Formats: sequence, C-alpha cells, structure tokens
Amino acid sequence: MSTPAGLTQQSDVTGNLHVECGVVIVGSGAGGATMAAELAEAGIDVVMIEEGGYHPTESFTAEGSRALRNLYRDGGGGIAVGRPSVLFAEGRCVGGSTVVNGGMSWRTPPQVLDRWATEGHVSGISEKEMEPYFAKVESRISVGFQDPETIGRDSELLKAGADAKGWNIIPNRRNQLHCAGTNNCNSGCPTGAKRSMLVTSVPRALNRGARLFADCRVDRVTRRGPAVTGVSGHFVRPGGQPGPKLTVHAQAVVVAGGAIQTPALLIRSGFRSASKQLGRNLYLHPNAMVVAFFDEDVTGWHGVHQAFQVREFIDDGILITAVNLAPSLLAAGVRAHGRELGELMADYNHIVTAGCLVEDTGTGRVRNVPGLGPQVFYQITDEDAARVVRGVQLTAEAMFAAGARRVLLPFDDAPDVHDPGELRRLLARPVPKRSMELFTVHLMGTARMSEDPRRGVVGSFGEFHGVPGLFVTDASLFPGPIGINPMETIIALAMRNAQRLIERRGQYGI
Repeated sequence: MSTPAGLTQQSDVTGNLHVECGVVIVGSGAGGATMAAELAEAGIDVVMIEEGGYHPTESFTAEGSRALRNLYRDGGGGIAVGRPSVLFAEGRCVGGSTVVNGGMSWRTPPQVLDRWATEGHVSGISEKEMEPYFAKVESRISVGFQDPETIGRDSELLKAGADAKGWNIIPNRRNQLHCAGTNNCNSGCPTGAKRSMLVTSVPRALNRGARLFADCRVDRVTRRGPAVTGVSGHFVRPGGQPGPKLTVHAQAVVVAGGAIQTPALLIRSGFRSASKQLGRNLYLHPNAMVVAFFDEDVTGWHGVHQAFQVREFIDDGILITAVNLAPSLLAAGVRAHGRELGELMADYNHIVTAGCLVEDTGTGRVRNVPGLGPQVFYQITDEDAARVVRGVQLTAEAMFAAGARRVLLPFDDAPDVHDPGELRRLLARPVPKRSMELFTVHLMGTARMSEDPRRGVVGSFGEFHGVPGLFVTDASLFPGPIGINPMETIIALAMRNAQRLIERRGQYGI
C-alpha cells in the first residue's frame, strides 16, 4: 500500500520532532479535514494531527472486529453514564468518523438554523447565508441518491411497511459515487464509493502542501499569555505505548476532535470559558434498535446502508430507518445467550434491524478526569424517554406492516412480540428508563457557538471567546441538536469558518 506524500506515521519517527506552520489542526474528520483543505488551497501552511492510524481503502474488509480495533476509539464502546447509560462510538483514524458512518448527507433544517440564530445568538447562519456552503459541500463529496439496483431487501421492507401505514418515507441522500451496496459502511468503504474525508479532503489538503501526522495524540494546546502558540503531543506505538514527542509551533490552532475529545483537550490544556459551558450541553440523539424476523430471505448485508428514512414523525423529534448489523454486532446487541443465541443467529438472513433516532431535549456533560481522560455523563429526560418508547413502537409497527412474524424490543425483560395488538398492550404499561438499551453516533454541543460570551464557548465562526487564534470546528459548535445526521452541517460550517479565517489571516500573522 502506497503512502501519500506529506503523511508521517508513527513507524516513520525515531526521535522527537519540532515543527512550525501557520495553522495546526487537531483531528482529520469532517471538520478538521475540511478546514485543512480550504486553508491549504488558500496557500496557508497547514499541519494536521490525527490520533488514529492511516488505513487506506484497500485495507477495508467486512471483518467487523478488525474495524473496531483500527477505526474506532475504544472499539466503539464509549459509555455515557446515566440511567440508562448510552453506548456511543467515535471514529479514530485518518478521516475520522466519516470513514465509518453511513454517509447520510442532509442540510441543516431551516428551523434549526433559525433557532440557532435567534435563541443561540449566532450570526451569519441563516438559510440564505448557508446555502452556498451546502451546495459546495454536496458538490465536493458527491451527495446524491442511491442507484436503485443497490437498494437491499431490508430497506425495501422498511419502505413497504411505511407505505402500508401511509407514512412519509424518503430516499436517503448520501455522499457516495455509484455505491456498490456492500453494506460495509461502518467498517470502512471497500470500494471508495463513499466520499469520506479519507478520499476527499485529506488528499486535497496533502496535494496542496499540508502535512499530516497520524498515530499522534495531542496532549495540550500551548499558549503564551492570552494567545495560543501551538500544540504538544506524542506518537502512539503499537499496543498504545507512548513514542517520540511532537511539538508544533503555529499562529493558530484549530481543534476538531469531536464533541467528546475537543472539550477534554481544551480543559486539560487549562482553558476555561467565561460562560462556564465548556464540556456542557452534550446532545447525542438517543437511538434504539428493533430486531424483526421475517419468513422470507432478507440477506440484509446485500444492499446499501440506510436507503430510506421515515420522516413522518420528524416534527415530533423521531426519525426511523433500517440499518443492517454485522453478525458480531447483532450478537452483542441482543439479550439472548447460549442455545437461544445460536438459534437466533441461525436466522440471521431473515432479520431486519431497524431503529429510531430521537432529537433530545435534555443534555449531558463531558468532564476530563486526570488519569482517566474524558468521562461522559448523560441522563435522558422523561420527555425523551417517552419519545424513545413511541419511536420503538412505530418502528415495530412498520416491521409488522411489512410482514414480520416476530420482533425483539430494546427493553430489558421485554418478551418477544408477535403482532401489533400484543405490541400495543405491552407498551401501554410504563417502560422504566433503566430498562432502555440506547446507543448513538451523533455527539454534539459541548463547545457551543454564540456571539454572547456569557452563553457560548466560541463565537459565531468558531473562535474561542477571549483566546485569539484558538478555533473549534466540529459538532461541538452546535448550539443544540439538529434531529438528522450532522455530517453535512459540520462540513458546511468548517467551510464557512475557514473562509472567515482566510479573510482575517493577517491579524494572526498567518
């Protein structure tokens, strides 16, 4: 496998490194890679630092355990502590979570932009002002509908159920170019059809002279007086052992580690927000999964990941879709054991895994605990718990309308359900929060933007209030949840904020 020019991996480094640049960017996902490409194309000397490794397209396989080891932080097993706890996954590789997400690409809903502008006091974020950036994003990462022949039976059954119920269901918009429908999105796209940052903005940045240091953990953002001076960190050897140190001196620092790692890095670097909101306001779109069994052969791993979304209940904060899980992930996610699990998994090709996403009204918090690192706390509200129950019921109803003969619900001790009547009777009783099995991949809001420094951590264009030259460009910026997949919003904001930085580069000496 060839190594791109400008990339340095831990195996290339034998001693401590000292580097100088105009802008150093921590993270290479949707926000970081986009910012790097935009700045590099403007002639700015850019260094990207990525804690994860470089794994090219040709290295991706359907082996889920390998992907969890190589592409995810903590094997995809992050926990937001609460009752119930919420399992979350973060990408940790060159390209970040865009390498392992489903590729859903949707513009920020206009009502969300309006809410951020009015309630959040964010400027320059109206639908009209953001439209050019959304258009540019969609062109750059090939956003479009799936080729019909790559839509799998699991998605067709979801659509059949929604159609039978008379619900609004729409084709998914994804950042893909003639996706082959291997349903391998969460383990890295093996064809390169998914236009992740790995195959788009990272190469663009490198081709314009940016440098990328992979396998490198940033320990601190450094500063002198009120202004930042760069970052310090160390390379990570195989097995997690610390390697040589990396010190970067820069005129500006952009932190793009995601809504968990970004506040943790800033807090351990000694930064404090006058608003006292750094690490707070964590939204995470709780998800719950329904497992439906059909008499017909589904073979869910044939066809694209999430070809449709049920939008009938979007105004109620509920989004429904079908997501095939690899056998290992499905086996880990159901409550069965021993012979029962063996019998369940023998039925794998007859299963549809579908789920609901809930736009949350409550928030959590990220704390940085010395010796332990970032710790996440989140307690679902009564309102959102009720939304989860309703979303699960609606998802199961769609599966029965499509012909399912049995459904497993994501609630501890819930029996198998065999028809809609049984479902309604079961869920008419209160469902304790502690019994809910929740997960998410949408983490946002822990360094929210606002022109008001008493309310936000950063300004409308991502600069940390009171710290010249320090920027945030990831989902941490969001003043609230968006109710849909966040990737396109992150990229559009990164493009917008990069333009502002380029226009004002002189004041930072870049």
